[in-house]
Amino acid sequence: MKKLLSEIRACEVCSAHLPLGPRPIVAAHSEARVIIIGQAPGTKVHETGVPWDDPSGRQLREWLGVSDEVFYDETKIALVPMGFCYPGKGKGGDLPPRPECAPLWHQKLWDSMPNLELIILIGTYAQNYYLKGQMEKNLTETVMSYRNYLPKYFPLPHPSPRNRFWLTKNPWFEDMVVQELKNRVHRIIKIQV
Repeated sequence: MKKLLSEIRACEVCSAHLPLGPRPIVAAHSEARVIIIGQAPGTKVHETGVPWDDPSGRQLREWLGVSDEVFYDETKIALVPMGFCYPGKGKGGDLPPRPECAPLWHQKLWDSMPNLELIILIGTYAQNYYLKGQMEKNLTETVMSYRNYLPKYFPLPHPSPRNRFWLTKNPWFEDMVVQELKNRVHRIIKIQV
């Protein structure tokens, strides 16, 4: 695993397309039991090199019901984006994750983590890649149908503060889905609820 993580962190495959240059962000360990697949690092995470070190990460830790210490314990939770580097800005926010990363690195990471029990798919990029033809017609319906993807996958919306409107419009998410997510994650990584 150490060799693989070094290779990922040294990757420059798409450096010509990265406005801030390559800085692959990933956290994983061979003992990890849960993996969170997000989109791509934002500018703050690019600066710090710490995955989910932003308001979205704070919201995600709330949804999971875990402390920073547990969240960043790589032996429990692996943090792997669809695109490992900051992709740049677009009209409505950051650009999509670079398409080179997931096909190049994800399977190698999975092969190095034999104890994985739950793959949390955050946002449509991760869901499109992993759920392929099994997704519902949109993110809301896919998240609402989360039970259809268990026990392997757990689809979530992005925890960005920009999604406040979505969360307000879909109160069932925090009432029903977040509690199920917490229960599963706590059971898998052995946290007392």
